[in-house]
Amino acid sequence: MELFDLSGQLVQQAQDAPASRQTFTFMLDGELITPPPLPPDTTLLHFLREHLERKGTKEGCAEGDCGACTVVVADLHHTELRYRAVNACIQFLPTLDGKVLYTVESLQNGHSLHPVQQAMLDCHASQCGFCTPGFVMSLFALYKTQPAANRQQISTALAGNLCRCTGYRPILDAGQRMYEYAAALPSAALTDINAPRGSKPEPHALVNQLQALQNEQPSLALDYQGQRFFAPSSLDELATLYQQHPDATLLAGGTDVGLWVTKQLRYLPTLIYLGKVSELDYIRIDTDKTQLEIGAQVTLEDGYHALLKHYPELQELHQRFASPPIRNAGTLVGNIANGSPIGDSMPALIALGSSIVLRSGEQQRTLALEDFYLDYQQKDLRPAEFVVAVHIPLPQAGQTLRCRKISKRFEQDISALCAAFRLTLDTNHCVREIRICFGGMAAVPKRATAAENSLRGQPWNRVQIEQAMQALAQDFTPLSDMRASAAYRMQVAQNLLLQFFEQQADLSSSLPPTDFKQERPA
Repeated sequence: MELFDLSGQLVQQAQDAPASRQTFTFMLDGELITPPPLPPDTTLLHFLREHLERKGTKEGCAEGDCGACTVVVADLHHTELRYRAVNACIQFLPTLDGKVLYTVESLQNGHSLHPVQQAMLDCHASQCGFCTPGFVMSLFALYKTQPAANRQQISTALAGNLCRCTGYRPILDAGQRMYEYAAALPSAALTDINAPRGSKPEPHALVNQLQALQNEQPSLALDYQGQRFFAPSSLDELATLYQQHPDATLLAGGTDVGLWVTKQLRYLPTLIYLGKVSELDYIRIDTDKTQLEIGAQVTLEDGYHALLKHYPELQELHQRFASPPIRNAGTLVGNIANGSPIGDSMPALIALGSSIVLRSGEQQRTLALEDFYLDYQQKDLRPAEFVVAVHIPLPQAGQTLRCRKISKRFEQDISALCAAFRLTLDTNHCVREIRICFGGMAAVPKRATAAENSLRGQPWNRVQIEQAMQALAQDFTPLSDMRASAAYRMQVAQNLLLQFFEQQADLSSSLPPTDFKQERPA
Protein backbone atom coordinates (compact mmCIF):
# COMPACT_ATOMS: atom_id res chain seq x y z
CA MET A 1 0.00 0.00 0.00
CA GLU A 2 1.37 3.40 -1.00
CA LEU A 3 0.66 6.57 0.99
CA PHE A 4 1.19 10.09 -0.34
CA ASP A 5 1.36 13.48 1.30
CA LEU A 6 -0.58 16.54 0.11
CA SER A 7 2.00 17.33 -2.56
CA GLY A 8 1.77 13.85 -4.05
CA GLN A 9 5.14 12.65 -2.77
CA LEU A 10 5.48 9.05 -1.67
CA VAL A 11 5.99 9.03 2.10
CA GLN A 12 5.58 5.38 3.02
CA GLN A 13 5.20 1.99 1.41
CA ALA A 14 4.02 -0.85 3.61
CA GLN A 15 4.34 -4.49 2.61
CA ASP A 16 1.97 -5.75 5.28
CA ALA A 17 -0.91 -4.01 7.01
CA PRO A 18 0.28 -2.96 10.47
CA ALA A 19 -1.65 -3.73 13.63
CA SER A 20 -2.35 -0.01 13.92
CA ARG A 21 -2.44 2.53 11.15
CA GLN A 22 0.56 4.80 10.90
CA THR A 23 -1.23 7.58 9.01
CA PHE A 24 -4.61 9.21 9.46
CA THR A 25 -7.21 10.62 7.11
CA PHE A 26 -10.02 13.13 7.31
CA MET A 27 -12.37 14.75 4.80
CA LEU A 28 -12.24 18.37 3.69
CA ASP A 29 -14.45 19.75 0.93
CA GLY A 30 -15.24 16.26 -0.33
CA GLU A 31 -11.61 15.17 -0.54
CA LEU A 32 -9.69 12.73 1.64
CA ILE A 33 -6.73 14.43 3.31
CA THR A 34 -3.81 12.33 4.57
CA PRO A 35 -1.36 14.78 6.16
CA PRO A 36 2.39 14.24 5.79
CA PRO A 37 4.43 13.19 8.83
CA LEU A 38 4.19 15.98 11.44
CA PRO A 39 4.62 16.24 15.20
CA PRO A 40 1.43 14.74 16.69
CA ASP A 41 0.85 17.86 18.79
CA THR A 42 0.59 20.00 15.66
CA THR A 43 -2.55 22.05 16.02
CA LEU A 44 -5.28 22.04 13.42
CA LEU A 45 -4.90 25.82 13.14
CA HIS A 46 -1.22 25.50 12.29
CA PHE A 47 -1.91 22.84 9.67
CA LEU A 48 -4.68 24.86 8.02
CA ARG A 49 -2.67 28.06 7.77
CA GLU A 50 0.84 26.76 7.13
CA HIS A 51 0.22 23.59 5.12
CA LEU A 52 -3.14 24.10 3.40
CA GLU A 53 -2.83 27.89 3.00
CA ARG A 54 -6.32 28.35 4.46
CA LYS A 55 -5.88 31.78 5.98
CA GLY A 56 -9.54 32.34 6.82
CA THR A 57 -9.07 30.55 10.14
CA LYS A 58 -7.35 33.09 12.40
CA GLU A 59 -5.19 32.92 15.50
CA GLY A 60 -6.28 35.40 18.12
CA CYS A 61 -5.49 33.92 21.52
CA ALA A 62 -4.16 30.35 20.96
CA GLU A 63 -6.08 29.18 24.02
CA GLY A 64 -9.69 28.71 22.90
CA ASP A 65 -11.02 32.01 24.25
CA CYS A 66 -11.61 34.39 21.34
CA GLY A 67 -13.21 32.13 18.71
CA ALA A 68 -11.29 33.54 15.73
CA CYS A 69 -10.07 30.03 14.89
CA THR A 70 -13.48 28.33 15.07
CA VAL A 71 -14.06 25.49 12.61
CA VAL A 72 -16.77 22.85 12.42
CA VAL A 73 -16.11 19.12 12.71
CA ALA A 74 -18.66 16.48 11.72
CA ASP A 75 -18.46 12.85 12.79
CA LEU A 76 -20.63 9.79 13.21
CA HIS A 77 -21.91 9.72 16.75
CA HIS A 78 -23.95 6.61 17.51
CA THR A 79 -24.63 6.26 13.74
CA GLU A 80 -25.94 9.84 13.44
CA LEU A 81 -24.13 12.77 11.86
CA ARG A 82 -23.02 15.29 14.50
CA TYR A 83 -21.76 18.81 13.77
CA ARG A 84 -19.67 20.63 16.40
CA ALA A 85 -17.95 24.01 16.46
CA VAL A 86 -14.46 23.62 17.96
CA ASN A 87 -11.37 25.76 18.46
CA ALA A 88 -8.72 24.85 15.89
CA CYS A 89 -5.97 26.52 17.94
CA ILE A 90 -5.99 23.81 20.64
CA GLN A 91 -7.21 20.82 18.60
CA PHE A 92 -4.39 18.42 17.79
CA LEU A 93 -4.41 17.42 14.13
CA PRO A 94 -4.52 13.58 14.54
CA THR A 95 -7.80 13.86 16.51
CA LEU A 96 -9.50 14.60 13.16
CA ASP A 97 -8.95 11.04 11.98
CA GLY A 98 -12.11 9.69 10.36
CA LYS A 99 -14.02 12.98 10.59
CA VAL A 100 -15.17 15.78 8.29
CA LEU A 101 -13.71 19.28 8.62
CA TYR A 102 -15.39 22.51 7.52
CA THR A 103 -13.54 25.82 7.40
CA VAL A 104 -14.91 29.18 6.31
CA GLU A 105 -13.57 28.47 2.82
CA SER A 106 -15.68 25.30 2.70
CA LEU A 107 -18.91 27.29 2.66
CA GLN A 108 -18.39 28.78 -0.80
CA ASN A 109 -20.55 27.21 -3.51
CA GLY A 110 -19.38 28.43 -6.87
CA HIS A 111 -20.08 32.15 -6.96
CA SER A 112 -22.91 32.11 -4.42
CA LEU A 113 -22.60 32.75 -0.71
CA HIS A 114 -23.82 30.37 1.96
CA PRO A 115 -26.98 31.59 3.76
CA VAL A 116 -24.85 32.28 6.85
CA GLN A 117 -22.39 34.39 4.86
CA GLN A 118 -25.15 36.22 2.99
CA ALA A 119 -26.88 37.07 6.25
CA MET A 120 -23.63 38.41 7.75
CA LEU A 121 -23.13 40.56 4.64
CA ASP A 122 -26.67 41.94 4.47
CA CYS A 123 -26.82 42.67 8.21
CA HIS A 124 -23.52 44.60 8.07
CA ALA A 125 -22.14 42.24 10.71
CA SER A 126 -18.46 42.72 9.95
CA GLN A 127 -15.99 45.60 10.14
CA CYS A 128 -12.30 44.70 10.35
CA GLY A 129 -13.20 41.10 9.52
CA PHE A 130 -10.59 39.38 11.68
CA CYS A 131 -13.17 37.66 13.90
CA THR A 132 -15.78 37.21 11.16
CA PRO A 133 -14.77 33.71 9.95
CA GLY A 134 -15.12 32.41 13.51
CA PHE A 135 -18.58 33.93 13.88
CA VAL A 136 -19.58 32.47 10.52
CA MET A 137 -18.49 28.99 11.57
CA SER A 138 -20.25 29.17 14.94
CA LEU A 139 -23.43 30.23 13.15
CA PHE A 140 -22.88 27.46 10.59
CA ALA A 141 -22.72 24.90 13.41
CA LEU A 142 -26.00 26.27 14.78
CA TYR A 143 -27.50 26.17 11.28
CA LYS A 144 -26.56 22.49 10.99
CA THR A 145 -27.77 21.46 14.44
CA GLN A 146 -31.01 23.42 14.94
CA PRO A 147 -33.77 23.91 12.33
CA ALA A 148 -34.57 27.29 13.91
CA ALA A 149 -33.16 29.39 16.75
CA ASN A 150 -34.36 32.32 18.80
CA ARG A 151 -32.17 35.25 19.75
CA GLN A 152 -31.12 33.74 23.09
CA GLN A 153 -30.07 30.47 21.43
CA ILE A 154 -28.06 32.42 18.87
CA SER A 155 -26.40 34.41 21.64
CA THR A 156 -25.50 31.18 23.45
CA ALA A 157 -24.05 29.68 20.26
CA LEU A 158 -21.84 32.76 19.86
CA ALA A 159 -20.68 32.89 23.50
CA GLY A 160 -17.20 31.71 22.47
CA ASN A 161 -16.69 34.40 19.81
CA LEU A 162 -15.35 37.85 20.63
CA CYS A 163 -15.67 40.95 18.43
CA ARG A 164 -13.85 44.16 19.25
CA CYS A 165 -15.30 46.58 16.70
CA THR A 166 -18.67 45.65 15.20
CA GLY A 167 -20.83 45.12 18.27
CA TYR A 168 -22.97 42.04 18.55
CA ARG A 169 -26.42 43.24 17.52
CA PRO A 170 -25.92 42.91 13.73
CA ILE A 171 -24.28 39.51 14.21
CA LEU A 172 -27.31 38.32 16.20
CA ASP A 173 -29.51 39.72 13.44
CA ALA A 174 -27.56 37.65 10.93
CA GLY A 175 -28.10 34.55 13.03
CA GLN A 176 -31.83 35.02 12.70
CA ARG A 177 -31.84 35.97 9.04
CA MET A 178 -29.77 32.99 7.90
CA TYR A 179 -32.80 30.76 8.40
CA GLU A 180 -34.91 33.03 6.18
CA TYR A 181 -32.34 32.67 3.40
CA ALA A 182 -32.22 28.92 3.88
CA ALA A 183 -36.01 28.69 3.48
CA ALA A 184 -35.76 30.52 0.14
CA LEU A 185 -33.20 28.10 -1.30
CA PRO A 186 -34.42 25.87 -4.15
CA SER A 187 -34.34 22.15 -3.39
CA ALA A 188 -31.52 21.69 -5.89
CA ALA A 189 -29.34 23.92 -3.73
CA LEU A 190 -29.74 21.81 -0.61
CA THR A 191 -26.32 20.23 -0.70
CA ASP A 192 -24.71 18.96 2.47
CA ILE A 193 -23.26 22.43 3.04
CA ASN A 194 -26.40 24.42 2.31
CA ALA A 195 -28.98 22.13 3.89
CA PRO A 196 -30.03 23.33 7.35
CA ARG A 197 -30.90 20.93 10.14
CA GLY A 198 -34.03 18.90 9.39
CA SER A 199 -34.14 19.67 5.66
CA LYS A 200 -34.13 17.21 2.79
CA PRO A 201 -32.26 15.56 1.28
CA GLU A 202 -30.36 14.10 4.21
CA PRO A 203 -26.61 13.79 3.50
CA HIS A 204 -26.56 10.01 3.14
CA ALA A 205 -23.46 10.12 0.94
CA LEU A 206 -21.47 11.81 3.70
CA VAL A 207 -22.65 9.26 6.25
CA ASN A 208 -21.61 6.43 3.95
CA GLN A 209 -18.18 7.99 3.41
CA LEU A 210 -17.63 8.33 7.15
CA GLN A 211 -18.74 4.76 7.73
CA ALA A 212 -16.21 3.62 5.13
CA LEU A 213 -13.47 5.55 6.92
CA GLN A 214 -14.42 3.99 10.24
CA ASN A 215 -14.39 0.50 8.76
CA GLU A 216 -10.64 0.78 8.27
CA GLN A 217 -8.28 -0.38 11.00
CA PRO A 218 -9.56 1.86 13.82
CA SER A 219 -6.46 2.04 16.02
CA LEU A 220 -3.79 4.61 15.27
CA ALA A 221 -0.09 4.68 16.13
CA LEU A 222 1.98 7.63 14.95
CA ASP A 223 5.68 8.18 15.52
CA TYR A 224 7.39 11.40 14.48
CA GLN A 225 11.05 11.55 15.46
CA GLY A 226 10.35 9.72 18.70
CA GLN A 227 7.20 11.68 19.57
CA ARG A 228 4.33 9.20 19.67
CA PHE A 229 0.56 9.42 19.37
CA PHE A 230 -1.67 6.42 20.07
CA ALA A 231 -5.40 6.25 19.46
CA PRO A 232 -6.61 2.85 20.73
CA SER A 233 -10.03 1.64 19.65
CA SER A 234 -11.00 -0.43 22.69
CA LEU A 235 -10.93 -0.06 26.45
CA ASP A 236 -8.68 -3.11 26.85
CA GLU A 237 -6.23 -1.70 24.30
CA LEU A 238 -6.22 1.63 26.14
CA ALA A 239 -5.47 -0.04 29.47
CA THR A 240 -2.65 -2.09 27.94
CA LEU A 241 -1.11 0.92 26.18
CA TYR A 242 -1.17 2.97 29.35
CA GLN A 243 0.61 0.19 31.24
CA GLN A 244 3.24 0.09 28.52
CA HIS A 245 3.58 3.89 28.59
CA PRO A 246 2.68 4.95 32.16
CA ASP A 247 4.24 8.39 31.67
CA ALA A 248 2.07 9.15 28.64
CA THR A 249 -0.32 12.09 28.60
CA LEU A 250 -3.94 11.03 28.26
CA LEU A 251 -5.79 13.20 25.74
CA ALA A 252 -9.56 13.53 25.57
CA GLY A 253 -10.86 16.89 24.33
CA GLY A 254 -7.52 18.72 24.50
CA THR A 255 -9.05 21.88 25.95
CA ASP A 256 -6.44 21.87 28.70
CA VAL A 257 -3.62 19.79 27.20
CA GLY A 258 -3.71 21.96 24.08
CA LEU A 259 -2.70 24.95 26.19
CA TRP A 260 0.29 23.05 27.51
CA VAL A 261 1.63 23.17 23.96
CA THR A 262 0.43 26.56 22.73
CA LYS A 263 1.08 28.55 25.93
CA GLN A 264 3.65 26.60 27.94
CA LEU A 265 5.51 25.18 24.92
CA ARG A 266 5.70 21.82 26.64
CA TYR A 267 7.08 18.81 24.83
CA LEU A 268 4.74 15.82 25.13
CA PRO A 269 6.70 12.71 24.12
CA THR A 270 3.74 10.31 24.23
CA LEU A 271 0.04 11.02 23.81
CA ILE A 272 -2.73 8.46 24.21
CA TYR A 273 -6.00 9.69 22.71
CA LEU A 274 -9.29 8.40 24.15
CA GLY A 275 -11.47 9.63 21.30
CA LYS A 276 -11.78 6.31 19.48
CA VAL A 277 -12.74 4.20 22.51
CA SER A 278 -16.49 3.86 21.96
CA GLU A 279 -16.84 1.96 25.25
CA LEU A 280 -16.14 5.25 27.03
CA ASP A 281 -18.82 7.16 25.11
CA TYR A 282 -22.01 6.34 26.99
CA ILE A 283 -24.68 7.92 29.16
CA ARG A 284 -27.02 5.58 31.02
CA ILE A 285 -28.98 4.92 34.16
CA ASP A 286 -27.69 1.97 36.19
CA THR A 287 -29.79 -1.17 36.58
CA ASP A 288 -30.90 -0.14 40.08
CA LYS A 289 -32.08 3.21 38.69
CA THR A 290 -30.23 5.06 41.43
CA GLN A 291 -27.44 6.80 39.52
CA LEU A 292 -26.52 8.37 36.24
CA GLU A 293 -23.37 6.98 34.61
CA ILE A 294 -21.31 9.11 32.22
CA GLY A 295 -18.31 7.66 30.38
CA ALA A 296 -14.95 9.32 29.96
CA GLN A 297 -15.46 10.22 26.31
CA VAL A 298 -18.77 12.06 26.77
CA THR A 299 -18.37 15.75 25.96
CA LEU A 300 -19.09 18.45 28.49
CA GLU A 301 -22.05 19.55 26.36
CA ASP A 302 -23.61 16.10 26.23
CA GLY A 303 -22.76 15.40 29.86
CA TYR A 304 -24.44 18.57 31.10
CA HIS A 305 -27.51 17.94 28.96
CA ALA A 306 -27.82 14.53 30.61
CA LEU A 307 -27.40 16.08 34.06
CA LEU A 308 -29.99 18.77 33.34
CA LYS A 309 -32.67 16.16 32.71
CA HIS A 310 -32.39 15.19 36.37
CA TYR A 311 -30.98 18.39 37.88
CA PRO A 312 -32.38 21.44 36.08
CA GLU A 313 -30.82 23.48 38.90
CA LEU A 314 -27.51 23.13 37.00
CA GLN A 315 -28.75 25.21 34.06
CA GLU A 316 -26.81 28.35 34.96
CA LEU A 317 -23.65 26.36 35.66
CA HIS A 318 -23.96 24.73 32.23
CA GLN A 319 -24.53 28.06 30.51
CA ARG A 320 -21.54 29.66 32.22
CA PHE A 321 -19.14 26.75 31.78
CA ALA A 322 -16.64 28.01 29.18
CA SER A 323 -18.07 28.33 25.64
CA PRO A 324 -19.83 25.99 23.19
CA PRO A 325 -16.61 25.14 21.27
CA ILE A 326 -14.91 24.21 24.56
CA ARG A 327 -17.91 22.20 25.78
CA ASN A 328 -18.10 20.49 22.37
CA ALA A 329 -14.51 19.27 22.62
CA GLY A 330 -13.78 18.88 26.32
CA THR A 331 -15.18 16.00 28.36
CA LEU A 332 -16.89 15.93 31.73
CA VAL A 333 -14.55 13.24 33.02
CA GLY A 334 -11.57 15.17 31.66
CA ASN A 335 -12.63 18.16 33.73
CA ILE A 336 -12.85 15.88 36.78
CA ALA A 337 -9.54 14.12 36.11
CA ASN A 338 -7.74 17.41 35.54
CA GLY A 339 -8.21 18.17 39.24
CA SER A 340 -8.11 21.95 39.01
CA PRO A 341 -9.17 23.62 42.28
CA ILE A 342 -11.35 25.98 40.23
CA GLY A 343 -12.90 23.37 37.93
CA ASP A 344 -16.61 24.15 37.77
CA SER A 345 -17.97 20.59 37.59
CA MET A 346 -16.53 19.19 40.81
CA PRO A 347 -18.32 21.17 43.55
CA ALA A 348 -21.76 20.18 42.25
CA LEU A 349 -20.76 16.56 41.65
CA ILE A 350 -19.17 16.27 45.10
CA ALA A 351 -22.22 17.84 46.73
CA LEU A 352 -24.35 15.21 45.00
CA GLY A 353 -22.16 12.40 46.38
CA SER A 354 -20.71 11.31 43.03
CA SER A 355 -18.11 8.59 42.60
CA ILE A 356 -15.66 7.68 39.85
CA VAL A 357 -14.63 4.39 38.31
CA LEU A 358 -10.89 3.92 37.82
CA ARG A 359 -9.02 1.25 35.90
CA SER A 360 -5.42 0.06 35.74
CA GLY A 361 -4.77 -2.93 33.52
CA GLU A 362 -7.46 -5.46 34.41
CA GLN A 363 -8.08 -3.97 37.86
CA GLN A 364 -11.02 -1.66 38.46
CA ARG A 365 -12.14 0.21 41.55
CA THR A 366 -14.70 2.83 42.58
CA LEU A 367 -13.78 5.90 44.62
CA ALA A 368 -15.82 8.75 46.07
CA LEU A 369 -15.05 11.83 43.99
CA GLU A 370 -14.21 13.91 47.07
CA ASP A 371 -11.52 11.35 48.02
CA PHE A 372 -9.90 11.56 44.58
CA TYR A 373 -8.27 14.93 45.28
CA LEU A 374 -5.35 14.78 47.73
CA ASP A 375 -3.60 18.12 47.27
CA TYR A 376 -2.93 20.65 44.55
CA GLN A 377 -2.65 18.66 41.29
CA GLN A 378 -2.26 15.47 43.34
CA LYS A 379 -4.84 12.73 42.92
CA ASP A 380 -5.39 9.24 44.24
CA LEU A 381 -4.18 7.53 41.07
CA ARG A 382 -2.26 4.27 41.04
CA PRO A 383 0.33 3.52 38.33
CA ALA A 384 -1.23 3.50 34.84
CA GLU A 385 -4.67 4.19 36.32
CA PHE A 386 -7.24 6.35 34.53
CA VAL A 387 -10.83 7.45 35.08
CA VAL A 388 -13.36 5.36 33.17
CA ALA A 389 -16.59 7.06 34.23
CA VAL A 390 -18.37 9.21 36.79
CA HIS A 391 -21.49 8.01 38.62
CA ILE A 392 -23.92 10.65 39.86
CA PRO A 393 -26.73 9.71 42.29
CA LEU A 394 -30.20 10.53 40.99
CA PRO A 395 -32.40 13.01 42.89
CA GLN A 396 -34.08 11.84 46.08
CA ALA A 397 -37.39 12.99 47.52
CA GLY A 398 -37.10 16.20 49.54
CA GLN A 399 -33.62 16.99 48.25
CA THR A 400 -32.64 20.54 47.26
CA LEU A 401 -29.62 21.43 45.12
CA ARG A 402 -28.24 24.89 44.40
CA CYS A 403 -25.04 25.93 42.64
CA ARG A 404 -23.44 29.34 42.18
CA LYS A 405 -20.44 30.44 40.15
CA ILE A 406 -18.71 33.73 40.94
CA SER A 407 -16.50 35.28 38.28
CA LYS A 408 -15.61 38.69 36.83
CA ARG A 409 -17.61 38.05 33.65
CA PHE A 410 -20.90 36.20 33.49
CA GLU A 411 -19.93 34.06 30.51
CA GLN A 412 -16.74 32.29 29.51
CA ASP A 413 -14.68 33.12 32.57
CA ILE A 414 -12.77 31.13 35.15
CA SER A 415 -14.34 31.05 38.60
CA ALA A 416 -13.11 33.08 41.52
CA LEU A 417 -15.05 30.49 43.47
CA CYS A 418 -17.86 28.04 42.83
CA ALA A 419 -20.32 26.77 45.45
CA ALA A 420 -22.71 23.82 45.62
CA PHE A 421 -25.27 23.01 48.33
CA ARG A 422 -27.39 19.88 48.73
CA LEU A 423 -29.95 19.85 51.54
CA THR A 424 -32.54 17.45 52.93
CA LEU A 425 -34.80 18.48 55.81
CA ASP A 426 -36.80 16.17 58.06
CA THR A 427 -40.45 16.58 59.04
CA ASN A 428 -39.45 18.82 61.97
CA HIS A 429 -37.68 21.22 59.62
CA CYS A 430 -34.32 20.11 60.95
CA VAL A 431 -31.33 19.31 58.75
CA ARG A 432 -31.30 15.59 58.01
CA GLU A 433 -28.41 15.82 55.56
CA ILE A 434 -26.39 18.64 54.04
CA ARG A 435 -23.35 18.72 51.79
CA ILE A 436 -21.51 21.97 51.08
CA CYS A 437 -18.67 22.06 48.58
CA PHE A 438 -16.55 24.91 47.25
CA GLY A 439 -14.08 25.27 44.42
CA GLY A 440 -11.50 28.05 44.54
CA MET A 441 -11.34 28.09 48.34
CA ALA A 442 -8.57 25.51 48.76
CA ALA A 443 -5.93 23.61 46.80
CA VAL A 444 -8.63 21.13 45.77
CA PRO A 445 -12.43 21.15 45.45
CA LYS A 446 -13.40 20.57 49.08
CA ARG A 447 -16.39 20.01 51.34
CA ALA A 448 -17.02 22.37 54.24
CA THR A 449 -17.21 19.64 56.86
CA ALA A 450 -17.15 21.96 59.89
CA ALA A 451 -20.02 24.01 58.50
CA GLU A 452 -21.91 20.83 57.62
CA ASN A 453 -21.45 19.42 61.13
CA SER A 454 -22.69 22.63 62.71
CA LEU A 455 -25.93 22.33 60.73
CA ARG A 456 -26.60 18.60 60.65
CA GLY A 457 -29.43 17.66 63.04
CA GLN A 458 -30.11 21.30 63.90
CA PRO A 459 -33.15 23.45 63.08
CA TRP A 460 -32.91 25.10 59.69
CA ASN A 461 -32.91 28.70 60.86
CA ARG A 462 -30.93 31.93 60.66
CA VAL A 463 -29.11 31.40 63.95
CA GLN A 464 -27.70 28.05 62.84
CA ILE A 465 -26.78 29.43 59.43
CA GLU A 466 -24.79 32.26 60.98
CA GLN A 467 -22.88 29.73 63.07
CA ALA A 468 -22.17 27.69 59.94
CA MET A 469 -20.95 30.84 58.20
CA GLN A 470 -18.39 31.31 60.96
CA ALA A 471 -17.45 27.63 60.77
CA LEU A 472 -16.36 28.12 57.16
CA ALA A 473 -13.22 29.77 58.56
CA GLN A 474 -12.31 26.36 60.07
CA ASP A 475 -12.81 24.65 56.71
CA PHE A 476 -10.86 26.99 54.43
CA THR A 477 -7.86 29.27 54.32
CA PRO A 478 -8.25 30.72 50.83
CA LEU A 479 -5.45 32.37 48.90
CA SER A 480 -5.27 35.73 47.16
CA ASP A 481 -4.55 35.69 43.45
CA MET A 482 -5.40 37.57 40.25
CA ARG A 483 -9.06 36.55 40.46
CA ALA A 484 -9.89 37.42 44.07
CA SER A 485 -8.43 38.21 47.46
CA ALA A 486 -8.63 35.72 50.32
CA ALA A 487 -10.93 38.04 52.26
CA TYR A 488 -13.25 38.41 49.27
CA ARG A 489 -13.45 34.67 48.78
CA MET A 490 -14.32 34.03 52.42
CA GLN A 491 -16.90 36.82 52.51
CA VAL A 492 -18.60 35.63 49.34
CA ALA A 493 -18.56 31.97 50.46
CA GLN A 494 -20.31 32.98 53.69
CA ASN A 495 -22.80 35.14 51.80
CA LEU A 496 -23.59 32.34 49.37
CA LEU A 497 -24.43 30.04 52.26
CA LEU A 498 -26.68 32.75 53.69
CA GLN A 499 -28.27 33.31 50.30
CA PHE A 500 -28.98 29.58 50.02
CA PHE A 501 -30.77 29.69 53.38
CA GLU A 502 -32.75 32.80 52.41
CA GLN A 503 -33.89 31.22 49.19
CA GLN A 504 -34.90 28.02 50.94
CA ALA A 505 -36.79 30.03 53.55
CA ASP A 506 -38.61 31.86 50.74
CA LEU A 507 -36.99 35.12 51.79
CA SER A 508 -34.98 35.60 48.64
CA SER A 509 -36.20 39.17 48.26
CA SER A 510 -33.85 40.17 51.07
CA LEU A 511 -30.85 39.04 49.01
CA PRO A 512 -31.57 39.03 45.25
CA PRO A 513 -29.92 36.16 43.32
CA THR A 514 -28.36 38.65 40.91
CA ASP A 515 -26.35 40.48 43.58
CA PHE A 516 -23.16 38.48 43.10
CA LYS A 517 -23.17 38.67 39.31
CA GLN A 518 -22.09 42.29 39.54
CA GLU A 519 -19.45 41.76 42.22
CA ARG A 520 -15.83 42.37 41.31
CA PRO A 521 -13.04 40.68 43.27
CA ALA A 522 -11.01 43.03 45.41
